[in-house]
Amino acid sequence: MSLPMGSTSKSVVDLIEASSGVHFSGFHMDSLEQGVKEMELTTASATEDLHKQPFVIGVAGGAASGKTTVCDLIIQQLHDQRVVLVNQDSFYHNLTEEELTQVHDYNFDHPDAFDTEKLLCVMEKLRHGQAVDIPNYDLKSYKNNVFPARRVNPSDVILLEGILIFHDQRVRDLMNMKIFVDTDADVRLARRIRRDTVEKSRDIGTVLDQYSKFVKPAFDDFILPTKKYADIIIPRGGDNHVAIDLIVQHIRTKLGQHDLCKIYPNLYVIHSTFQIRGMHTLIRDAQTTKHDFVFYADRLIRLVVEHGLGHLPFTEKQVITPTGSVYTGVDFCKRLCGVSVIRSGESMENALRACCKGIKIGKILIHREGDNGQQLIYEKLPSDISERHVLLLDPILGTGNSAVQAISLLLRKGVPESNIIFLNLISAPQGVHVVCKSFPRIKIVTSEIEMGLNNDFRVIPGMGEFGDRYFGTDDDDPQVVAPSQ
Repeated sequence: MSLPMGSTSKSVVDLIEASSGVHFSGFHMDSLEQGVKEMELTTASATEDLHKQPFVIGVAGGAASGKTTVCDLIIQQLHDQRVVLVNQDSFYHNLTEEELTQVHDYNFDHPDAFDTEKLLCVMEKLRHGQAVDIPNYDLKSYKNNVFPARRVNPSDVILLEGILIFHDQRVRDLMNMKIFVDTDADVRLARRIRRDTVEKSRDIGTVLDQYSKFVKPAFDDFILPTKKYADIIIPRGGDNHVAIDLIVQHIRTKLGQHDLCKIYPNLYVIHSTFQIRGMHTLIRDAQTTKHDFVFYADRLIRLVVEHGLGHLPFTEKQVITPTGSVYTGVDFCKRLCGVSVIRSGESMENALRACCKGIKIGKILIHREGDNGQQLIYEKLPSDISERHVLLLDPILGTGNSAVQAISLLLRKGVPESNIIFLNLISAPQGVHVVCKSFPRIKIVTSEIEMGLNNDFRVIPGMGEFGDRYFGTDDDDPQVVAPSQ
């Protein structure tokens, strides 16, 4: 609830002073037991996703469109990465004796021809870092147990290729990138005739009969409609080297990101350099003096704020330079404000003011008091905040509880979710999961992702109780620093 100045039984000053104790990213949890079960479930769910996630690329298109060629070229250019190719053709159903007697009337281009459940099982294991055995389907006996299975180990990149690989939404949801190889129908037919007559020793009449009876109708009914799911459409297939070069460049960029950035596109981790690592080393060191802690924390905060400002909308603007020339640039977003979560968030206000002259800054205090766990929220926000983009300031994202409360308050005040950018120095994966799943349209900008939370739900390795170290309220015991949330 909102507590107007001077009208509450407990003053705001008292609340702010109470917030100086060890807290969880601004959220007191005196009655922690009430949320333990929920947090355990969240932590367990988050932990499952903390292993290194492979980058999954789906490659679809008509038969003989050049899908395999595209995959081979991507693999060649990613020679320094672990890449594995999984073919949908490996997951054809074994034909029954009855189906074998009428094999020429069996439609291998229909979605029901594939064992999608088995494919999903294999992909789930690969995504969770487990080695798998992929069937080696024999196109002469139409069985998958004639030849030994192919052992596939966990990889950095998984290429999932097949004519109907986009047909099932469950399979699509596994993919980080979806590519459709778009090749002219005449070219595909010519390639199919050449392949089936030379490699499979079929006569041209049989090939054309199968094409008109099964291949073309299946393309029109099942394959072509999945083109709308593609992120990238490659005309001319493997001959389009420019498109493949761009795809490989994008893959390399994604592989350089933290795994959580692959799961949540609204999470941004600033590019790490030796300077940034050095500053993190200093502010994480329990022996660092308050003066040095504040100095290097301010430097890091300034970097995070600048990066966050880069995600604001802009408009093109032309100006005349002193030489009389026209320069085409951009105009900054003017409808902007900051909101700090008391007390640690106030440490980020100076950096924001240094970047945005005259910016309005509101405040939120989230406090849990008493045995009943009733939440009291003090807020002092700009009256027109619903019309502004909001930079939410809190240096530590731990459990995500206080962030959820702060964001929920902003939404109740009418701020569109997409107008909120949450800035922090370090983030625990569990907190990222909680915030991103609850608010998929906000942006989170941070400088480092932590290992996780300990049994007390405190960030590890962390940097201590941030507010105490920054504002100098831990002077009674300068060498013993409580872990931060």
